[in-house]
Amino acid sequence: MALVESVEIPLGMKMPSFSLRDSNDKLYESEDFYDKKGLCVVFTCNHCPYAIAVWPRLIALSSWALSKGVNFVAINPNIHPDYPEDSVEAMKNKVLKEKIPFPYLVDDTQKIASAFKAQCTPDFYLYDNNQDLFYHGRMDDNWKEADKVKDKTLENAIEDMVEGKTWNGDFSASMGCSIKWKN
Repeated sequence: MALVESVEIPLGMKMPSFSLRDSNDKLYESEDFYDKKGLCVVFTCNHCPYAIAVWPRLIALSSWALSKGVNFVAINPNIHPDYPEDSVEAMKNKVLKEKIPFPYLVDDTQKIASAFKAQCTPDFYLYDNNQDLFYHGRMDDNWKEADKVKDKTLENAIEDMVEGKTWNGDFSASMGCSIKWKN
């Protein structure tokens, strides 16, 4: 497990478009998610301890965000023979077990993770309804212990975006396991 941090990306950049399938082979286009006020894209996986620790918070946050008009989608770029815990079948089981309420998509070519400049799992991107990057970085200030979180960074960014404010927070990198690049 190599610990890496997300890289800073200029706010306002357009969201790369994507066409990906979920673990049940249902096709999703990036445009499918833009009937709301925004979209949170999360690059994540099943095996990384950092990703595992935030999944429950991510699921809870997605329900709150949807009530505010913000969609969620998770993308797994770690479809790699050396990581069977991240296989499509394992994703399908995770969706059922965790009752994940948003699409969990398969990036088996890793082209989408590369287009987003994703570095780690988890890596969070928040886009407004014009598909402009509003926020990129961490979910909060304590990946390991939810009860010790003091700064709900992603939640604050969602709130600011929904309220039409400008994100004034500094860049706070997400950290997690490196994406398991095939090449």
